[in-house]
Amino acid sequence: MKPYTSNFAVSNDGTKIHYRQMGSGEGLVLVHGAMMYSGSFMQLAGLLADHFTVYIPDRCGRGLSEMHAAHSLLAESEDIQTILNQTNTRNIFGLSSGAIIVLQTALLYPNLQKIALFEPPLLVDATTAHLLQLERNYDRAMAKQQYGKAFISFMKKAGDRGSWMKSLPAFVTAPLMNIAINSNAKRKSDKKKTDLKSLIIATQYDNRAVRQSQGIIDKVPDITADILLMGGEKSNPFLKKSSDALNAALPNAQRITLPNTGHTAAANSEKPELVANELIAFMK
Repeated sequence: MKPYTSNFAVSNDGTKIHYRQMGSGEGLVLVHGAMMYSGSFMQLAGLLADHFTVYIPDRCGRGLSEMHAAHSLLAESEDIQTILNQTNTRNIFGLSSGAIIVLQTALLYPNLQKIALFEPPLLVDATTAHLLQLERNYDRAMAKQQYGKAFISFMKKAGDRGSWMKSLPAFVTAPLMNIAINSNAKRKSDKKKTDLKSLIIATQYDNRAVRQSQGIIDKVPDITADILLMGGEKSNPFLKKSSDALNAALPNAQRITLPNTGHTAAANSEKPELVANELIAFMK
């Protein structure tokens, strides 16, 4: 892990959004997905830091960032636009729901030059509509404070092919997850809202971003920046369908599939070196 500095930007509604900064050179913002915070991209940022000044926000309600009084996909996009303006950055990478936020930002912020998207979970047709049912399962579990079940609902939606979490029944996995969640919450940390329970709670905002992104694919041809579509070979098939639809709507976009990787390839301890190599080649 390379050293970093901390700062924050104040979004349009007064919400403070924290971000980490490291490296030197042209700016590059990294936008994380669900079950993540800025610390989840530290290895990726370290690999990029010799080429870029890297900014890694804690999305609202996670890490050191405040929560919006009224959360929406637009509000999260405004957070990112504020950081882009404050840092004078024109290049951006987004993973999963973070990639949806990047897409929304690109529609409103024409100054972007290079955009890399890793598998935004867009609801493009009837074959992806089952995701809404999984989100309803998450909502029911959260209403009862059943955090293990809520986590499993999320993993059944976004988990890679072959994931043990997708194949085992909930009555087996939920108690195990509850033990892990409680153990993780008891660990001492100098960071706020980064334990597993807090990230599970914050996933409601990712689900909302997915729902509110319906129809966005019809607007993406208006984006003028260069675009790289990234994906993992082992990712859930519905993510490939989303990427296929996005690729069809963006005929000039570049597209790559990373071998032997899944949906969270960019995260620490996954395959961030593969993602970094592609980002350096594309952004430079």
